[in-house]
Amino acid sequence: MKIKLLMIGLLGLSTITAFAQKGVLKDAQESYDKYTVEISQKILASKAKQDLADAKTSIDKAAANDKTATMPQTYALEGAVYAATAAMDTTGTAAAAVTTAQDAIKKAKEADTKGDFKKLITDAGNNLAIYFQAQGVKQYQNGKYELAYQAFDNWNQATGDTTALYYSSLSASNAGLTNPKFNAYATAGYNKLLATNFSQNVKIYGYLSTLYMVTKDTADALKIISTGVTKFPSNSDLRNLEVKFFLMAGKDNEILGKLEAAVTADPKNKELCYYAGLAYTRVGDAADAKAKKTKEAAAKGAVAKEAADDYVKAAGYYKKALAIDPNYIDANINLGNVLMKPAIDLFNQANNLPSNATPKQYDDLRAQADAQFDLALPYLQKAVDLDPKNNAALTNLWNYYRGKYDKAHAADNKAKAADLKKQIDANPAKN
Repeated sequence: MKIKLLMIGLLGLSTITAFAQKGVLKDAQESYDKYTVEISQKILASKAKQDLADAKTSIDKAAANDKTATMPQTYALEGAVYAATAAMDTTGTAAAAVTTAQDAIKKAKEADTKGDFKKLITDAGNNLAIYFQAQGVKQYQNGKYELAYQAFDNWNQATGDTTALYYSSLSASNAGLTNPKFNAYATAGYNKLLATNFSQNVKIYGYLSTLYMVTKDTADALKIISTGVTKFPSNSDLRNLEVKFFLMAGKDNEILGKLEAAVTADPKNKELCYYAGLAYTRVGDAADAKAKKTKEAAAKGAVAKEAADDYVKAAGYYKKALAIDPNYIDANINLGNVLMKPAIDLFNQANNLPSNATPKQYDDLRAQADAQFDLALPYLQKAVDLDPKNNAALTNLWNYYRGKYDKAHAADNKAKAADLKKQIDANPAKN
C-alpha cells in the first residue's frame, strides 16, 4: 500500500514538473509576444528589451529541461528569442546568440512537421536577416568583401531573400579581385538570380558577363551579354557592353550587323559610332593583310577592294562620332589613321616602282598619296592638339610628315617629323 501510494506520489511529482516546465515555455512565449509588439514602438523600446531578456531566461530553462528541450515550440522560440537578441545587439558580441539561433531554427524546421510554429521560425529568420544585413553592410563599406559575402550569404540562407543573394554576389565579385575562389560564388549567385524575376537582372547580365571576361571565360561572357541584350533590347548599357566584349574577343564580323542596327536606333551615341568605325577598320585590316598575301592578280584585287570599302565605311562612322563630339580624341586618331592607309599604300607603290618606270609614273603616285595624306591631316593634328602626349596621335602625325612629298616644303616637313620623333622618344606615356 505504501509502495502504491509512493508511486502515485512520484507520478504526481512528474506531472507537476512537466506542467512547470511547460509553464516556463508559456512564460517565454508570453514575454516574446510582448517584445514583438513593443519593439515597433520607440516609447516602449526599454520595455521590449526587458521582455526579450525575460523570454531568454525562460526559454533557456525550457531548453535545458529534458521534458521540453526537444519540443518544436522550444526550438522555434529559442531561435526567435536568440535571433531577436542578435538583431538588437549594439556591442558586436552577438556571435554566440547567432550560432544558437541558427542551430535552433534548423531543429525547429525539422521538428515542426505540422507547421504550428511557422510564424516563430519565420520571425527568427527575419531577425537573423536584420543582423546579417547590418554586418554585411558594415564589412562591405570597410572594404572587407570576404566577410561581407559571408554575412550576406548567411542572410540569404536564413530567408532565401533574392536581395541578400544579390548583395552576396556583389561582395563575392569584389572579393574575387584578390581571392579568385570567390569568383565561383559570384557566378553561381548571379546565375541563380537570372533564373528569377529579380528586379536588378538587367544589371546582373552586365555584372556576370564582365566577371566571365575577367576570368577569361570569353564564350560564356559573349553568351550572357547577348542574352541580356535580347531580353532588354532598349538598354544601351548592355548593348554597349556587348559591342565592347565582341570587339575584345576579335569577333568583328559577328558584331558588325548589330553595330549598324544600334547606330541606326541611337544615331547620337558617339561611342556606338566609334565602335562601328573600329570594327570596320579591323575588318579592313584583315582584308588588307589577306590581299598582301594573295598571289593571283584578280583575287588580290578583289580582296584589296574589300579592304578599301571597309576603310571607307570606317571613316564614315568615325565622322559620325566627330559630328556629335569634335573633341572625341579616339575618333580623331582613328579617322586620321584610316584615311592615311591608302596614302601609305600609294607611297609604297611609288617607292617600289621598277627601275624602268618613268618619272611621271612616280610623280603621279606621289601626288595621289599627297592628296590622300592631306585628307588625314586635320584629324591627325586635332588629336595631337587634344592630347600632346598621346603616342598614337604623335606617331600618326609623324608618319604624315615622313610620307608627305611636298617639294616646296620638304625641309620644313622633315624638321617637323624630326621634332615629333623627339617628342615620341621622350614621352613616358605609351598610349
